[in-house]
Amino acid sequence: MINWNLCDTVLLDMDGTLLDLNFDNHFWQEFVPLKYAEKNQLSLSEAKIILQPKFKQMEGKLEWYCLDYWTQVLELNIAELKAEIAELIAVLPHVIEFLDLLKKTKKQVFLVTNAHRDSLNLKMNKTCLQSFFDGIICSHDFGVAKENPLFWVSLQQQQGFDKQRTLMIDDSLAVLDAAKQFGIAYLIAISKPDMQKAVKVVDNYCAIEDFRQLSDQLANIQITK
Repeated sequence: MINWNLCDTVLLDMDGTLLDLNFDNHFWQEFVPLKYAEKNQLSLSEAKIILQPKFKQMEGKLEWYCLDYWTQVLELNIAELKAEIAELIAVLPHVIEFLDLLKKTKKQVFLVTNAHRDSLNLKMNKTCLQSFFDGIICSHDFGVAKENPLFWVSLQQQQGFDKQRTLMIDDSLAVLDAAKQFGIAYLIAISKPDMQKAVKVVDNYCAIEDFRQLSDQLANIQITK
């Protein structure tokens, strides 16, 4: 799948790639509507009807990922609400094995996420994955989401990687499209970002359900060296 000898840099998404997207799906689809309903004396179904177009309007934009934005718009402390259900934060299967093997290859490995810093910190504190990365990049630091081509220009300027020798793994096809447009050579989609949902059909990119296949490749690299 990947010629690892031609890949120097690995960029990894967080939610839906390394971490189970069930946390975020449950949070935004059920928990936030519940709290919004309680605050505004609405039924849960009424709250969902009100919130759905608000969420839809911001998909793919930096605001969608910004806890400060939603705290202001919804008049709910979104960071505190996320902490309330932090027990749902979970690492996807076979991720630790993959990261451990990847670290042994001495390649540059960066976590590249749209998550707000408060959400990022909560999840790193819960999972302790930060030690696997040479750097953690948050799109909020650049002022544009990963779906925006300008993000990739800023990222390369900051990190100086060779895009022809870089791998990006993400569950978002819109993000992969932007990375492809920028010229990232190797792109892999995650087809099962949420452990509570079925595998997604991915047509335009090489897709993996979990990291076992890539771990097997890396393990063989270690054996043959």
